[in-house]
Amino acid sequence: MIDLHSHILPGIDDGSRSLAMSLDMARIAVADGIEVMACTPHIYPGLYMNATAGITAARDALQQSPEEAGIPLQLTIGADVHLVPGLLEGLRAGTVPCLHQTRYLLLEPSHHVAPPRFEESVFQLVAEGYVPVITHPERLTRVEDNYAVFGNPVRQGCWMQVTAGAVTGVFGTRAKYWAEKFLGDGMTHILATDAHSAGRRSPVMSKAREVAERLLGREEAELLVRGRPRMIPDNAVPSTVPRPPLRDAPRTGWLRGLFGSRR
Repeated sequence: MIDLHSHILPGIDDGSRSLAMSLDMARIAVADGIEVMACTPHIYPGLYMNATAGITAARDALQQSPEEAGIPLQLTIGADVHLVPGLLEGLRAGTVPCLHQTRYLLLEPSHHVAPPRFEESVFQLVAEGYVPVITHPERLTRVEDNYAVFGNPVRQGCWMQVTAGAVTGVFGTRAKYWAEKFLGDGMTHILATDAHSAGRRSPVMSKAREVAERLLGREEAELLVRGRPRMIPDNAVPSTVPRPPLRDAPRTGWLRGLFGSRR
């Protein structure tokens, strides 16, 4: 399996606190069947001032330790990016990393406050050739009132990433319900761990794959954890990637409904 969302780099954000914890996370991932993991720390100006050079250096340093410890986990880079002024310029300049230096980037929506002009900014990313992968929509506080509007971003070129732990109940019954609904309605492109530690939020995907297989069948379950995630490092053209079985949903106002009205 391939995990494209993790906070395994030690001491760089709110994820792993030490090299020892990162190695524990790597062992858990490999034991679970994960072969490739993206190191995707938060980028949030004023709080987590990460950039491509620092993330790459931290990944390179961490990669040596699993190899020395005999842990066969391949690490690549990315970031869990918030939409802030200058994001597009940072992507163009290469200071904000996409996943494995491709067109795909993890985009973390605010749980509570909508940034100004979110709709125009996201569509500009798509128009520029990027594929925003919206992270953990099942855990947003507004999902109950705005679920029906999620279909449109998928049709317009965005991807959705649901958290493996949400599928298995780690984040409670509410997140599990919405995670299963995102899966069942065909609005999930990939599963990822969003791992932050070796404890409750550890890098485990196999249990979520089993749930997905019960809901959607083996073929789609494999696409969620292996097929589509493998196509991202290959920088596949989105139109060539097998689509989730998206059901009909309202097509209007999706970003305004999900993230609030413009200010």
